[in-house]
Formats: sequence, structure tokens, C-alpha cells
Amino acid sequence: MPTVILFDCSLSMSRPVCPSDNNDDIQRKHLAINGINTLLDYLTEHCKLEFVSLVEFSSTASIQVPFTRDHELIRAALSKTETRLGDKTCIETALNTVSMMVLDEWGVHTPCQILLISDGSTGVGQGCLRESLLSIPRPSSGDDKLLIPFSFTCKLHILCIAPPNEQSLNKSLPLYRKLIDISGGRGEIFLPEKQLTKASVLDLFSRVTEKYYAPFLGTLKCGDLKCNMQLFPAPEPFEKDHEFERIEKSVSHVIEVVGFMDIGDIASPPYISRHLVLPVSTSPENGGEHVKDEEEDGDGKQAAFTVLLHGSLKVEGMVALTQLADEWFGMIYSWADSKKKSNLMLSVFEPGTTPIPWLGNLTHLAPTDDFPIPPYGEDESKSPFPVRPSERRSYAQNCVVWLKQTGIQADIQKILRNARKLPEKQQQFYKELNRLRRAALAYGFHDLMSAVAQLLQRECTMLPGNAHPDAALQLTHASNSLKNDKSKDVIQNILPLKTNFSGD
Repeated sequence: MPTVILFDCSLSMSRPVCPSDNNDDIQRKHLAINGINTLLDYLTEHCKLEFVSLVEFSSTASIQVPFTRDHELIRAALSKTETRLGDKTCIETALNTVSMMVLDEWGVHTPCQILLISDGSTGVGQGCLRESLLSIPRPSSGDDKLLIPFSFTCKLHILCIAPPNEQSLNKSLPLYRKLIDISGGRGEIFLPEKQLTKASVLDLFSRVTEKYYAPFLGTLKCGDLKCNMQLFPAPEPFEKDHEFERIEKSVSHVIEVVGFMDIGDIASPPYISRHLVLPVSTSPENGGEHVKDEEEDGDGKQAAFTVLLHGSLKVEGMVALTQLADEWFGMIYSWADSKKKSNLMLSVFEPGTTPIPWLGNLTHLAPTDDFPIPPYGEDESKSPFPVRPSERRSYAQNCVVWLKQTGIQADIQKILRNARKLPEKQQQFYKELNRLRRAALAYGFHDLMSAVAQLLQRECTMLPGNAHPDAALQLTHASNSLKNDKSKDVIQNILPLKTNFSGD
């Protein structure tokens, strides 16, 4: 999950920590920089694959370091903060800059974490946080409005480098909470405990890393084979409200492979998240765990089941179906981001026993040897998938959806084409006419029926001299029926007019 460090470099961050102690050299931004370095130390050790970006802001915002895994670039940029002195705080400009940067780099489908590091100031005058939040329900016509909620999934955390008893926080904290709620409500406000000191700020950043950047360590098991592994990024707990219940599930730390399938059978199923599966080796020298990178995997110094599984799935063109929790499944497969490098990837399905419709109930899957007749045939020329659903599906005509103007135009043109071929296309003409009439009634689009009636009347007057006499009669009948009050009854259909020419 990419992280954006949004660092406030405004003038208020240059305030000394303890003015009464004549210690003017230690400023609030110095404590913030120490805390950010602590965060980077933690990411370098436990989450070295984490993409991090540094954005500094005051009344304007600038991207100091774009998304990178080289955390030393962030440190180098922080060391030059002394030369960049801002003016007032403008959170609106900062968040808009972050929004555009994330969309350009990751799009709308990648969740992101934003760490807003400030001294609790919300700004003054135009562009202050209070005015920005008030403008969200009534956005102005300009382009400088606050672009929240973000179009991507986001966790916005606000880290206040200020003592908890500071008077300005009484006004700032409610605005911060509202900002977090509008941006998705998945973030949190962090304050130093007791006084503002170097130790309290380091403790603040430690609480952030332990709660939101803790690595997910677990065990991958397949029969008697198992090994320690890490999922990156760490999977989020699943929460969803259904009609009569709320589903809350968390991925188990023991992920078990329950079977293998051909890639062609499982195809490209829907998933809610994807995670790298990285092998973890226990180092007896330091008593800790170490996440191995790609180079270490190929040395062969220590056997890892994940390496064996990765190679097997890649060669055989198969996926491993895994159970993540009770009635929660996923699949492990070899995923290549380039021609030379591939990774072991876990896709997490939505909880339930039928997350993939064409496979049916996943708990009903069994080894092919358990079937008296091979499900793939003697020569493996057929496939048991897709599974036919047990319920009988309705083949009624699909409802009409008009998302764009072209959809309405296409339906009207279809009626007019059939009208010009009357009486041969009489059945299709009335079928399309009733279809459009029902849709217009469902949407409350009564003016559409009047417009179509006028079009049919116009088509009647433009019939050529050699046209069939029944064509004019049917067009006039259809036009008058659309104008009639009975046409507003959705149950009643407009039926063809019985004439001497129709042979009825």
C-alpha cells in the first residue's frame, strides 16, 4: 500500500518546542523529521517493498520525492528542509496535490495511506481547513475546491506535533475528525502523550507503525509441507453489511492449500485484493525473522516451500486454491510483471463458498480421481466448467437502460426502420414500440411517447405512393395509441390494428 508523507513546512512548524527553556534550536519540524526517520527505519527493516513519497506544503505544495522504494532519497530530501521555509498552512492545496499524484501514479484501484504531519494548525484566511470543509457540500465552479472524498481508497492519518493541552487543538481536532470522516473515515488522529518531547514524538510514530505497518507473517501449508511466509501488503479485515447481517472476517495466519486447478478453468476471477507471497527464514543468529528477496531465493541456501510452489505453478500452468479462513478462499499463482521476473501472488476472493460463479460451490470441488468417470474425459478434451447453476434462470427480455442519449436514439431508430418495412415487419414494429413505451413509463419519460407519436405520424405522411395501404393504417393507429390515456397503463400493450389487408 503506497504511503504519502505530507509534511507541513509552514512558518508555525519553526516554533521552538520549549521557549521557556531557552532551547530555541529544537523546533517542531525537527521533532517531526526525527519521527519520519524513525518511520523510514521501520519500513526499511520490515516493509522494504513499500512505496513512499514525500510532499511538502505550506500555502503551496511541492512533490519533493515521487513514489520510491529507496527510502534514503526521502532522508536526503528531509535534510534539506531547513532551506525551504514556507508561510501559512493550506491543507486544501496539499490534499489536492496528493490526489492528483496518486491518480497519475496508481489510478483509482490501489489503496493508499496519507500521513499528514503538522503542528495542529488548520490555516487562516482563504484556503483554511474550515472554509475548505464548508465548500465541500457546495463546491464552487473553480478548480481550486477540495478534492475529497478521494476517488481512490485512502487512509488519512493526522500526526499532530503539538502538546495535547495546546489551546489551538480544541478548534483543530473537530475539523481534523470531519476531514477524516469525509475522506472515508478509515484514518486516525495521533497526539503525543503528555508533553511535546523528542521521546513522545518518537513514541507517536512508533504507534503509527505498529498499528498500520505491522507485517503480516504467517504459515503457508500444503499437506505435510509448510513454511513461514509474509503477505505484502498486509491483508485488510473484510467488513460488509448485508441485508440481515454484517460480515466481519480476518485472514488466518495459517493459509492452507486445498487443491490445484488449471489456469484455463479458473480464468480471471474477481478479487478484492492482491498480495505478494514472500518466504521468511528464521535466523538463529539474531533470533528474528528475515524476509528473503528474489536474489536470496535463488541461492538455494535454505529450502522454502514457497519457492517450490512458485516454480511448479509456473511450469504446469496451474493455480493453488487456498483457504484463508472459514468460508473464505483465495488463489496463489505465478504472476509476471516483466518477461524476466515473476512473483508468487495471492488473490483474495470475496468471503463465501461461491465467489466464482462458474466454479460453483468451492467446498464441493474434489480430486479428479474421486470421480468414476473422468470429468475432463479420457483424452482430456472437455471441461466440467462452467458449472450449471441449480436454480432455473429467467430468460425474460432484459430491461432497457438509457445511460446516454445514443441509447434512446438507437431504440427510436429501430422502431422507424421497422415502420418503413410495414406490413412485413409488423410483429417486430409493435414489439419494439411496446418495449420503448414500457421503459418510458418506468422512467416517467412521458414526453418521449408524444415525440415518438409525432415521428410515426410524420412517417405516415412520407410514405411513397406505391406503399401498402396497411402501412398507413398501422402507423396512424400506433400514433393515436401513444397519445391515448390508455397507453399510460404499463400492463396494456399496443396491439396491431385488424384490417381487411392483414387477412385476420
